[in-house]
Amino acid sequence: APAAQLTEVTNFGDNPSNLRMHLYVPDNVPENPAVLVAVHYCTGTGPGFFSGTEFASLADRHGFIVVYPSATRSGQCFDVSSAQALERDGGSDPVGIRSMVRHVEQHHNADPDRIYATGASSGAMMTNVLLGNYPDVFQAGAAFAGVPHSCFANNDGSGWNSACAGGTVDRTPQQWGDLARAAYPGYSGERPRMQIWHGTNDDTLRYPNFTEQIDQWTNVHGLSRTPDSTDTPQSGWTRTRYGGTGDQTPVEAISIQGAGHNLPQSGMAARAVTFFGLDGTQPGPDPDPDPDPEPQPGACRVSWTTNSWNTGLTATITVTNTGTAPATDWSLAFTLPPGQTITSGWGAGYSPGSGAVTAKGLDYNSTIAPGASIRIGFQASHTGDTGKPAAFTLSGTTCSTA
Repeated sequence: APAAQLTEVTNFGDNPSNLRMHLYVPDNVPENPAVLVAVHYCTGTGPGFFSGTEFASLADRHGFIVVYPSATRSGQCFDVSSAQALERDGGSDPVGIRSMVRHVEQHHNADPDRIYATGASSGAMMTNVLLGNYPDVFQAGAAFAGVPHSCFANNDGSGWNSACAGGTVDRTPQQWGDLARAAYPGYSGERPRMQIWHGTNDDTLRYPNFTEQIDQWTNVHGLSRTPDSTDTPQSGWTRTRYGGTGDQTPVEAISIQGAGHNLPQSGMAARAVTFFGLDGTQPGPDPDPDPDPEPQPGACRVSWTTNSWNTGLTATITVTNTGTAPATDWSLAFTLPPGQTITSGWGAGYSPGSGAVTAKGLDYNSTIAPGASIRIGFQASHTGDTGKPAAFTLSGTTCSTA
Protein backbone atom coordinates (compact mmCIF):
# COMPACT_ATOMS: atom_id res chain seq x y z
CA ALA A 1 0.00 0.00 0.00
CA PRO A 2 1.23 3.52 -0.70
CA ALA A 3 2.92 5.22 2.26
CA ALA A 4 2.16 8.70 0.96
CA GLN A 5 -0.33 10.77 2.96
CA LEU A 6 -2.32 13.93 2.44
CA THR A 7 -0.58 16.81 4.22
CA GLU A 8 -1.56 20.41 4.86
CA VAL A 9 0.76 23.17 3.63
CA THR A 10 0.68 26.61 5.28
CA ASN A 11 2.37 29.87 4.32
CA PHE A 12 2.42 28.86 0.66
CA GLY A 13 2.39 32.43 -0.67
CA ASP A 14 -0.05 35.20 -1.54
CA ASN A 15 -3.46 34.04 -0.29
CA PRO A 16 -5.90 36.99 -0.14
CA SER A 17 -8.97 34.87 0.68
CA ASN A 18 -7.37 32.57 3.27
CA LEU A 19 -7.71 29.33 1.37
CA ARG A 20 -6.28 26.16 2.88
CA MET A 21 -3.94 23.92 0.91
CA HIS A 22 -3.58 20.15 1.15
CA LEU A 23 -1.02 18.27 -0.91
CA TYR A 24 -0.71 14.66 -2.01
CA VAL A 25 2.73 13.56 -3.22
CA PRO A 26 2.82 9.87 -4.23
CA ASP A 27 5.77 7.68 -3.38
CA ASN A 28 6.77 7.27 -7.02
CA VAL A 29 6.88 10.80 -8.44
CA PRO A 30 9.56 11.39 -11.10
CA GLU A 31 12.22 14.07 -10.92
CA ASN A 32 10.00 16.72 -12.55
CA PRO A 33 6.43 15.67 -11.76
CA ALA A 34 3.22 17.01 -13.25
CA VAL A 35 0.71 18.75 -10.97
CA LEU A 36 -3.07 18.45 -10.87
CA VAL A 37 -5.13 21.01 -8.94
CA ALA A 38 -8.36 19.27 -7.81
CA VAL A 39 -11.03 21.73 -6.61
CA HIS A 40 -13.99 20.69 -4.44
CA TYR A 41 -17.70 21.52 -4.67
CA CYS A 42 -19.68 23.87 -2.38
CA THR A 43 -19.83 22.61 1.25
CA GLY A 44 -16.80 20.44 0.48
CA THR A 45 -13.17 20.48 1.57
CA GLY A 46 -9.87 19.54 0.04
CA PRO A 47 -9.50 16.47 2.27
CA GLY A 48 -13.08 15.46 1.41
CA PHE A 49 -12.35 15.75 -2.30
CA PHE A 50 -9.17 13.72 -1.75
CA SER A 51 -11.05 10.84 -0.11
CA GLY A 52 -14.19 11.05 -2.26
CA THR A 53 -12.64 11.07 -5.74
CA GLU A 54 -10.24 8.85 -7.68
CA PHE A 55 -7.56 11.43 -8.43
CA ALA A 56 -5.22 10.34 -5.59
CA SER A 57 -5.26 6.67 -6.65
CA LEU A 58 -4.59 7.77 -10.23
CA ALA A 59 -1.70 9.88 -8.94
CA ASP A 60 -0.29 6.77 -7.24
CA ARG A 61 -0.55 4.88 -10.51
CA HIS A 62 0.88 7.54 -12.81
CA GLY A 63 3.19 9.57 -10.57
CA PHE A 64 1.78 13.12 -10.49
CA ILE A 65 1.20 15.48 -7.54
CA VAL A 66 -2.31 16.60 -6.54
CA VAL A 67 -3.10 19.93 -4.88
CA TYR A 68 -6.42 20.12 -3.00
CA PRO A 69 -7.49 23.72 -2.19
CA SER A 70 -10.18 24.33 0.45
CA ALA A 71 -12.54 27.31 0.50
CA THR A 72 -13.03 28.72 4.01
CA ARG A 73 -15.88 31.22 3.55
CA SER A 74 -19.44 30.46 4.62
CA GLY A 75 -20.86 27.68 2.44
CA GLN A 76 -17.35 26.69 1.35
CA CYS A 77 -17.90 27.74 -2.27
CA PHE A 78 -15.10 29.19 -4.35
CA ASP A 79 -15.28 32.78 -5.57
CA VAL A 80 -16.06 32.69 -9.28
CA SER A 81 -18.27 35.78 -9.34
CA SER A 82 -16.40 38.83 -8.05
CA ALA A 83 -14.52 41.20 -10.33
CA GLN A 84 -11.33 40.36 -8.45
CA ALA A 85 -11.72 36.64 -9.12
CA LEU A 86 -12.40 37.05 -12.83
CA GLU A 87 -9.15 38.73 -13.81
CA ARG A 88 -5.56 37.62 -13.67
CA ASP A 89 -3.94 38.47 -10.31
CA GLY A 90 -7.05 40.46 -9.38
CA GLY A 91 -7.27 38.90 -5.95
CA SER A 92 -9.48 36.37 -4.18
CA ASP A 93 -9.34 32.58 -4.64
CA PRO A 94 -7.58 32.26 -8.02
CA VAL A 95 -4.56 34.12 -6.66
CA GLY A 96 -4.31 31.73 -3.72
CA ILE A 97 -4.54 28.70 -6.00
CA ARG A 98 -1.86 30.16 -8.27
CA SER A 99 0.35 30.52 -5.19
CA MET A 100 -0.22 26.84 -4.36
CA VAL A 101 0.97 25.84 -7.81
CA ARG A 102 4.02 28.08 -7.52
CA HIS A 103 4.83 26.55 -4.13
CA VAL A 104 4.78 23.01 -5.59
CA GLU A 105 6.94 24.11 -8.51
CA GLN A 106 9.51 25.56 -6.11
CA HIS A 107 9.48 22.91 -3.38
CA HIS A 108 8.88 19.72 -5.40
CA ASN A 109 10.66 20.62 -8.65
CA ALA A 110 7.37 20.28 -10.53
CA ASP A 111 7.30 20.66 -14.30
CA PRO A 112 5.78 24.10 -15.09
CA ASP A 113 4.75 22.81 -18.53
CA ARG A 114 2.52 20.12 -17.01
CA ILE A 115 0.10 21.89 -14.68
CA TYR A 116 -3.59 20.92 -14.88
CA ALA A 117 -6.86 21.76 -13.14
CA THR A 118 -10.06 19.88 -12.47
CA GLY A 119 -13.07 20.29 -10.22
CA ALA A 120 -16.71 19.53 -9.55
CA SER A 121 -19.56 22.07 -9.37
CA SER A 122 -18.00 25.13 -7.67
CA GLY A 123 -14.63 23.53 -8.44
CA ALA A 124 -15.64 23.09 -12.09
CA MET A 125 -16.56 26.76 -12.25
CA MET A 126 -13.16 27.54 -10.73
CA THR A 127 -11.51 25.32 -13.36
CA ASN A 128 -13.05 27.52 -16.06
CA VAL A 129 -11.85 30.63 -14.22
CA LEU A 130 -8.30 29.35 -13.70
CA LEU A 131 -7.89 28.48 -17.38
CA GLY A 132 -9.09 31.94 -18.39
CA ASN A 133 -7.07 33.86 -15.80
CA TYR A 134 -3.87 31.82 -16.11
CA PRO A 135 -3.62 30.39 -19.64
CA ASP A 136 0.15 30.52 -19.31
CA VAL A 137 0.09 28.34 -16.17
CA PHE A 138 -2.46 25.60 -16.90
CA GLN A 139 -2.09 23.30 -19.89
CA ALA A 140 -5.59 21.81 -19.66
CA GLY A 141 -8.64 21.51 -17.44
CA ALA A 142 -11.56 19.15 -16.85
CA ALA A 143 -14.78 20.70 -15.55
CA PHE A 144 -17.40 18.38 -14.03
CA ALA A 145 -20.82 20.12 -13.91
CA GLY A 146 -19.63 23.72 -14.19
CA VAL A 147 -20.38 26.95 -16.02
CA PRO A 148 -18.33 29.17 -18.37
CA HIS A 149 -15.78 31.73 -17.22
CA SER A 150 -17.62 34.89 -16.07
CA CYS A 151 -21.09 33.29 -16.23
CA PHE A 152 -21.47 33.66 -12.45
CA ALA A 153 -20.30 37.30 -12.40
CA ASN A 154 -22.28 39.59 -10.11
CA ASN A 155 -21.76 42.71 -8.03
CA ASP A 156 -23.95 41.98 -5.01
CA GLY A 157 -21.41 39.98 -3.01
CA SER A 158 -23.68 36.96 -2.75
CA GLY A 159 -21.45 34.68 -4.81
CA TRP A 160 -24.53 33.32 -6.56
CA ASN A 161 -26.01 33.99 -9.99
CA SER A 162 -29.46 32.46 -10.41
CA ALA A 163 -29.68 33.19 -14.14
CA CYS A 164 -26.43 31.36 -14.83
CA ALA A 165 -27.23 28.48 -12.51
CA GLY A 166 -30.63 28.16 -14.17
CA GLY A 167 -29.10 27.93 -17.62
CA THR A 168 -30.72 31.11 -18.94
CA VAL A 169 -27.51 33.04 -19.70
CA ASP A 170 -27.17 32.59 -23.45
CA ARG A 171 -24.29 34.34 -25.21
CA THR A 172 -22.68 33.87 -28.60
CA PRO A 173 -19.42 31.92 -28.82
CA GLN A 174 -17.63 35.19 -29.60
CA GLN A 175 -19.06 36.87 -26.49
CA TRP A 176 -18.08 33.95 -24.28
CA GLY A 177 -14.63 33.82 -25.84
CA ASP A 178 -14.16 37.54 -25.29
CA LEU A 179 -15.00 37.14 -21.59
CA ALA A 180 -12.36 34.44 -21.14
CA ARG A 181 -9.78 36.47 -23.06
CA ALA A 182 -10.59 39.61 -21.05
CA ALA A 183 -9.29 37.89 -17.92
CA TYR A 184 -5.74 38.31 -19.24
CA PRO A 185 -5.75 41.18 -21.76
CA GLY A 186 -2.96 41.09 -24.29
CA TYR A 187 -2.14 37.41 -23.87
CA SER A 188 -1.42 35.84 -27.26
CA GLY A 189 0.11 32.49 -26.35
CA GLU A 190 -1.31 29.00 -26.58
CA ARG A 191 -4.59 28.42 -24.76
CA PRO A 192 -5.30 25.53 -22.37
CA ARG A 193 -7.28 22.56 -23.63
CA MET A 194 -10.65 21.97 -21.98
CA GLN A 195 -12.69 18.87 -21.19
CA ILE A 196 -16.33 19.53 -20.26
CA TRP A 197 -18.67 17.10 -18.45
CA HIS A 198 -22.37 17.58 -17.64
CA GLY A 199 -25.43 15.54 -16.79
CA THR A 200 -28.60 16.18 -18.77
CA ASN A 201 -30.71 16.17 -15.57
CA ASP A 202 -28.51 18.54 -13.56
CA ASP A 203 -30.94 20.71 -11.55
CA THR A 204 -28.28 22.75 -9.71
CA LEU A 205 -26.22 24.10 -12.63
CA ARG A 206 -28.57 23.30 -15.46
CA TYR A 207 -27.63 21.52 -18.65
CA PRO A 208 -27.56 24.58 -21.01
CA ASN A 209 -24.31 25.52 -19.26
CA PHE A 210 -22.76 22.51 -21.00
CA THR A 211 -23.26 23.99 -24.46
CA GLU A 212 -22.31 27.49 -23.28
CA GLN A 213 -18.95 26.13 -22.10
CA ILE A 214 -18.45 24.45 -25.48
CA ASP A 215 -19.25 27.80 -27.12
CA GLN A 216 -16.67 29.54 -24.95
CA TRP A 217 -13.74 27.19 -25.33
CA THR A 218 -14.17 26.43 -29.01
CA ASN A 219 -14.15 30.18 -29.62
CA VAL A 220 -11.09 30.66 -27.39
CA HIS A 221 -9.32 28.10 -29.57
CA GLY A 222 -10.67 29.54 -32.83
CA LEU A 223 -12.58 26.36 -33.63
CA SER A 224 -15.84 25.60 -35.36
CA ARG A 225 -18.77 24.54 -33.19
CA THR A 226 -19.17 21.60 -35.58
CA PRO A 227 -17.56 18.56 -33.90
CA ASP A 228 -14.67 16.79 -35.59
CA SER A 229 -15.99 13.55 -34.12
CA THR A 230 -18.95 12.25 -32.12
CA ASP A 231 -19.00 8.90 -30.34
CA THR A 232 -20.35 6.97 -27.35
CA PRO A 233 -17.47 5.81 -25.10
CA GLN A 234 -19.98 3.96 -22.92
CA SER A 235 -23.73 3.65 -22.56
CA GLY A 236 -25.43 7.00 -21.94
CA TRP A 237 -22.35 9.07 -22.81
CA THR A 238 -22.13 11.27 -25.88
CA ARG A 239 -18.64 12.63 -26.54
CA THR A 240 -17.88 15.36 -29.05
CA ARG A 241 -14.39 16.54 -29.96
CA TYR A 242 -13.40 19.85 -31.53
CA GLY A 243 -10.15 20.66 -33.30
CA GLY A 244 -9.12 17.01 -33.59
CA THR A 245 -10.20 13.45 -32.89
CA GLY A 246 -7.56 12.11 -30.48
CA ASP A 247 -7.39 11.86 -26.70
CA GLN A 248 -5.81 15.32 -26.30
CA THR A 249 -7.97 17.43 -28.60
CA PRO A 250 -8.30 21.17 -27.86
CA VAL A 251 -11.89 20.79 -26.63
CA GLU A 252 -13.70 17.62 -25.59
CA ALA A 253 -17.26 17.51 -24.22
CA ILE A 254 -19.05 14.56 -22.63
CA SER A 255 -22.82 14.66 -22.04
CA ILE A 256 -24.12 12.09 -19.54
CA GLN A 257 -27.73 11.12 -20.26
CA GLY A 258 -29.92 11.14 -17.16
CA ALA A 259 -27.15 12.19 -14.75
CA GLY A 260 -27.73 14.91 -12.19
CA HIS A 261 -25.34 17.15 -10.29
CA ASN A 262 -23.26 14.24 -9.02
CA LEU A 263 -20.14 14.24 -11.17
CA PRO A 264 -17.51 12.87 -11.39
CA GLN A 265 -18.75 9.30 -11.19
CA SER A 266 -16.58 6.20 -11.17
CA GLY A 267 -14.17 6.05 -14.10
CA MET A 268 -14.56 9.67 -15.14
CA ALA A 269 -11.43 10.87 -13.34
CA ALA A 270 -9.40 8.37 -15.37
CA ARG A 271 -10.86 9.83 -18.58
CA ALA A 272 -9.74 13.28 -17.42
CA VAL A 273 -6.25 12.00 -16.66
CA THR A 274 -6.08 10.55 -20.17
CA PHE A 275 -7.22 13.89 -21.60
CA PHE A 276 -4.42 15.60 -19.69
CA GLY A 277 -1.91 13.03 -20.93
CA LEU A 278 -0.92 12.12 -17.37
CA ASP A 279 -1.28 8.40 -18.05
CA GLY A 280 1.55 8.42 -20.57
CA THR A 281 -0.55 8.99 -23.69
CA GLN A 282 0.94 12.42 -24.39
CA PRO A 283 4.37 12.81 -26.02
CA GLY A 284 6.98 14.35 -23.78
CA PRO A 285 9.29 17.26 -24.60
CA ASP A 286 12.28 17.06 -26.90
CA PRO A 287 14.91 15.25 -24.80
CA ASP A 288 17.81 17.10 -26.40
CA PRO A 289 16.73 20.56 -27.54
CA ASP A 290 19.24 22.83 -29.23
CA PRO A 291 20.65 24.94 -26.36
CA ASP A 292 21.44 27.90 -28.61
CA PRO A 293 19.11 27.91 -31.61
CA GLU A 294 19.35 30.54 -34.27
CA PRO A 295 16.30 32.86 -34.53
CA GLN A 296 13.84 31.75 -37.20
CA PRO A 297 11.15 34.47 -37.22
CA GLY A 298 9.21 33.07 -40.17
CA ALA A 299 9.35 29.32 -39.58
CA CYS A 300 5.84 27.85 -39.52
CA ARG A 301 3.70 24.75 -39.93
CA VAL A 302 0.06 24.59 -41.07
CA SER A 303 -2.46 21.79 -40.66
CA TRP A 304 -5.87 21.92 -42.32
CA THR A 305 -8.99 19.89 -41.49
CA THR A 306 -12.13 20.01 -43.63
CA ASN A 307 -15.66 18.88 -42.81
CA SER A 308 -17.88 19.04 -45.90
CA TRP A 309 -21.49 18.42 -46.90
CA ASN A 310 -23.58 18.91 -50.07
CA THR A 311 -22.58 22.45 -51.05
CA GLY A 312 -20.82 23.63 -47.89
CA LEU A 313 -17.79 23.00 -45.72
CA THR A 314 -15.93 24.17 -42.65
CA ALA A 315 -12.15 24.38 -42.54
CA THR A 316 -10.12 24.41 -39.32
CA ILE A 317 -6.58 25.72 -39.72
CA THR A 318 -3.85 25.28 -37.10
CA VAL A 319 -0.87 27.60 -37.53
CA THR A 320 2.25 26.77 -35.49
CA ASN A 321 5.22 29.08 -35.08
CA THR A 322 8.14 26.63 -35.34
CA GLY A 323 10.71 29.40 -35.09
CA THR A 324 12.35 30.97 -32.06
CA ALA A 325 11.03 34.52 -32.46
CA PRO A 326 7.43 35.73 -32.16
CA ALA A 327 5.34 36.00 -35.33
CA THR A 328 3.76 39.44 -34.87
CA ASP A 329 0.95 40.99 -36.93
CA TRP A 330 0.87 37.77 -38.90
CA SER A 331 -1.01 37.11 -42.12
CA LEU A 332 -1.55 33.68 -43.67
CA ALA A 333 -1.87 33.52 -47.47
CA PHE A 334 -3.30 30.60 -49.44
CA THR A 335 -5.30 29.95 -52.61
CA LEU A 336 -8.65 28.21 -52.33
CA PRO A 337 -9.60 25.58 -54.93
CA PRO A 338 -11.99 26.84 -57.66
CA GLY A 339 -15.61 27.07 -56.51
CA GLN A 340 -14.89 27.56 -52.80
CA THR A 341 -16.16 30.86 -51.37
CA ILE A 342 -15.82 31.85 -47.71
CA THR A 343 -19.14 32.89 -46.15
CA SER A 344 -18.02 33.44 -42.54
CA GLY A 345 -14.88 32.98 -40.49
CA TRP A 346 -13.45 32.97 -36.97
CA GLY A 347 -10.06 33.68 -35.46
CA ALA A 348 -8.98 35.92 -38.35
CA GLY A 349 -10.18 38.38 -40.96
CA TYR A 350 -10.40 36.86 -44.45
CA SER A 351 -10.08 38.78 -47.72
CA PRO A 352 -11.14 38.21 -50.43
CA GLY A 353 -13.63 35.37 -50.03
CA SER A 354 -12.29 33.22 -52.88
CA GLY A 355 -9.16 32.67 -54.95
CA ALA A 356 -5.98 34.02 -53.37
CA VAL A 357 -7.04 34.64 -49.75
CA THR A 358 -5.20 36.39 -46.94
CA ALA A 359 -6.18 35.65 -43.32
CA LYS A 360 -5.00 38.33 -40.87
CA GLY A 361 -4.81 37.86 -37.12
CA LEU A 362 -7.18 39.70 -34.80
CA ASP A 363 -6.21 41.82 -31.80
CA TYR A 364 -6.30 38.92 -29.34
CA ASN A 365 -4.15 36.54 -31.43
CA SER A 366 -2.04 38.88 -33.57
CA THR A 367 1.19 37.45 -32.11
CA ILE A 368 2.12 33.77 -32.20
CA ALA A 369 4.79 32.99 -29.62
CA PRO A 370 7.66 30.64 -30.50
CA GLY A 371 6.43 27.06 -30.30
CA ALA A 372 2.80 28.18 -29.92
CA SER A 373 -0.17 27.37 -32.13
CA ILE A 374 -3.37 29.19 -32.96
CA ARG A 375 -6.50 27.81 -34.56
CA ILE A 376 -8.62 29.73 -37.01
CA GLY A 377 -11.22 28.66 -39.52
CA PHE A 378 -14.10 29.47 -41.79
CA GLN A 379 -17.28 28.22 -43.36
CA ALA A 380 -17.52 28.20 -47.15
CA SER A 381 -19.74 27.17 -50.02
CA HIS A 382 -18.34 24.95 -52.78
CA THR A 383 -19.28 23.63 -56.18
CA GLY A 384 -17.77 20.18 -55.76
CA ASP A 385 -14.08 20.63 -54.95
CA THR A 386 -13.65 20.38 -51.16
CA GLY A 387 -9.86 20.10 -51.24
CA LYS A 388 -7.40 22.23 -49.33
CA PRO A 389 -4.89 24.78 -50.64
CA ALA A 390 -1.63 23.43 -52.02
CA ALA A 391 0.62 25.85 -50.13
CA PHE A 392 0.64 28.40 -47.32
CA THR A 393 2.81 31.39 -46.48
CA LEU A 394 2.94 33.10 -43.10
CA SER A 395 3.88 36.76 -43.49
CA GLY A 396 5.63 35.89 -46.74
CA THR A 397 7.45 32.77 -45.56
CA THR A 398 6.46 29.37 -46.94
CA CYS A 399 5.17 26.99 -44.25
CA SER A 400 5.50 23.26 -43.98
CA THR A 401 2.23 21.31 -43.89
CA ALA A 402 1.03 18.61 -41.53
